[in-house]
Amino acid sequence: MTKADKAKARIQSVPKDYTYTEARQLLKQLGFIEYQKGKTSGSRVLFYRESDNIKILLHKPHPGDVMSVATTRDLYEKLVELGEL
Repeated sequence: MTKADKAKARIQSVPKDYTYTEARQLLKQLGFIEYQKGKTSGSRVLFYRESDNIKILLHKPHPGDVMSVATTRDLYEKLVELGEL
């Protein structure tokens, strides 16, 4: 099982302790590039895949790295919709 396969399997269970770092690594493996939206964007981060013009907007959690279960579920559902999972 590759790292990408393990990362996909982990998000499919929608864990309570899924981190932004894990999400960033998974999206990078899927061809997305992380963009900070600017000085006024706060914790919003855009992930963009140029090959098919797909955009995913995430909120970077703070003060920790653990994402909310709702955000993890939304990301999982978006990746299923895109056919990545």
